[in-house]
Amino acid sequence: MQRTQQRLGTLLDLDALTGRTFDGVLFDMDGTLIDTMPGAVEAWHTWAAEFGVDPAALAAVGGRPAALIVGSLLPAEQVPAGMRRIHELETAQAAAGIDVLPGVTEAFTALPANRVAIVTSCTGPLLAARLVGSGLRRPREVVCVDDVANGKPAPDPFLLGAHRIGVDPQRCLVVEDAPAGLAAGRAAGCATLAVGDTHDHSELEADGYAPDLSHVQFLSGPAGIRVALR
Repeated sequence: MQRTQQRLGTLLDLDALTGRTFDGVLFDMDGTLIDTMPGAVEAWHTWAAEFGVDPAALAAVGGRPAALIVGSLLPAEQVPAGMRRIHELETAQAAAGIDVLPGVTEAFTALPANRVAIVTSCTGPLLAARLVGSGLRRPREVVCVDDVANGKPAPDPFLLGAHRIGVDPQRCLVVEDAPAGLAAGRAAGCATLAVGDTHDHSELEADGYAPDLSHVQFLSGPAGIRVALR
């Protein structure tokens, strides 16, 4: 039976991951590396009010690309305008400043630059705006929703991320905060680490859990990348 610890009132369980080695780490961005939640919630609620959408409907589609959210909530003829508007609102929020989450800078410093990618449901311009707003260093490889035919929860984003860093997906660790992203990682054949508090733990199916990356240590060596409790 796996050992489960409680820290800061949040589940912390890395037992299924600590004995493994990986060749690459694929990070989600929003809610995993940077705290976009307050700004994103405000942007989407403003958008919902403008387009006559019940804000409660947003909860059921969280963690998916904006195109899927907008397409599921608006009539087809309103989708182009809806996409333009949410992009405007989210970009404006990013410019106001975004916090980097605990442990992220240390994780990026510890990991080999050629074995790391950000895999996000953001568009390219929104990704750029959020990285500028946070001051977080952009890794060499990034996969945006613009780069794939099918976004999360389909496996396409993580399969492409693994390909871009030259690693077998089954030798990758996906770090995510959302059910859709974790489902995409599993479908791609990756190991999964759930972090953050954007979703209730009961919604997160993963191989390991941590409140944030300050609880996780990445150790890089000749055999690959390992994770351990910090």
